[in-house]
Amino acid sequence: MPGFEFFGAEERKEVNDVLETGILMRYGFDAMRNNQWKAKELEKAIQDTFQVQHAQLTSSGTTALSTAMAVMGVGYGDEVIMPTFTFVASFEAIIAAGAIPVLVDVDETLCLDPKAVEAAITPKTKMVMPVHMCGSMAQMDELMAICEKHDLLLLEDACQAIGGSFNGQKLGTIGHGGTFSFDFVKTITCGEGGAFLTNNKEFYTHADHYTDHGHDHIGTDRGAESHPFLGYNFRISELHAAVGLAQIRKLDSILATQRKHNAIIKAALQKVEGISFRHIPDPQGDNASFLSFFLPTEDLARAAHKALLSNGLGGNFYWYDNNWHYIKKWDHLKNATSLFPLNPALVDAIKNTDFNAFQQSDKIIGRTISSLINLNWTEEQAHERAEKMAQTIASVL
Repeated sequence: MPGFEFFGAEERKEVNDVLETGILMRYGFDAMRNNQWKAKELEKAIQDTFQVQHAQLTSSGTTALSTAMAVMGVGYGDEVIMPTFTFVASFEAIIAAGAIPVLVDVDETLCLDPKAVEAAITPKTKMVMPVHMCGSMAQMDELMAICEKHDLLLLEDACQAIGGSFNGQKLGTIGHGGTFSFDFVKTITCGEGGAFLTNNKEFYTHADHYTDHGHDHIGTDRGAESHPFLGYNFRISELHAAVGLAQIRKLDSILATQRKHNAIIKAALQKVEGISFRHIPDPQGDNASFLSFFLPTEDLARAAHKALLSNGLGGNFYWYDNNWHYIKKWDHLKNATSLFPLNPALVDAIKNTDFNAFQQSDKIIGRTISSLINLNWTEEQAHERAEKMAQTIASVL
């Protein structure tokens, strides 16, 4: 990970197709584009690759989440259950919809704890949003059962787990909707981009309109299209889609390389007494972009992380002190800091949240190190790195 490591002639060819037409927008200009429709091709490739009926490209993973909120009917006063360990976009999209993020603990999958989800459900709960962090999946059987029991929507944030699966079904296609991110550091990249996936035709049709200012895309004349409802400009460009089209053709190779290198690192670390590994509900479905492991205590995890970096072993992340991915340092959320007035119910919910109550998450994330898997290592380099990591951590333990 990420796909930009495999950027090459294939991506340049697809981009050049667009540059030669001069048509950078995904809609319109039919006669001028020489039948080049990269966004449409990429959406079809997503549908085929991930075995999902509908895919709508967006300008980012964040706008894919916002699109999902809109088309799935999440809005003012609704509560959305989400994990304490995720990227900030998860709660940003909920807040942008006017809804309330309800944070709950993660378990040793590093994803939503189903027991915590069940305990957090109220009459205002509209959606459960598992985030498949660091390439691996949440406990989807349990979460789907909870949603069915309480008649809730399930939206998968699969932005970090592209190509992963659970019991043979691709992550992002199991719930009522799913989202991908194609930013520069994701498994496959468009530079910037995202996608909303669903098997629900109405959700898809609304997403198609919503991401283009509400245009219904009926007919061939942009000026003659109607606007059934409000929308926004969440469009991807043809240039970005062109990069993604070349990248998705490399997905199998990317996943195979990640899994090979991941296994090499894990085999070395398994020999170090005191290291344990995250629980993966379906190990065969791990996209293997990270190897996440636990140290016995928070202090040892901090010391091991510091030693890894000091020994030139970058790409190892200690999320507990990271203000992008863990609740501990989300001060802008805790303080409801916003440039625009927020939903008063949201502000009240934030004020009434005990952000020190997530001790289960603290105990897990405080002991976690995630090691990024590089695609460009040779097998020899992967083995050398693995042994150096093992020796470094063993010296701390």
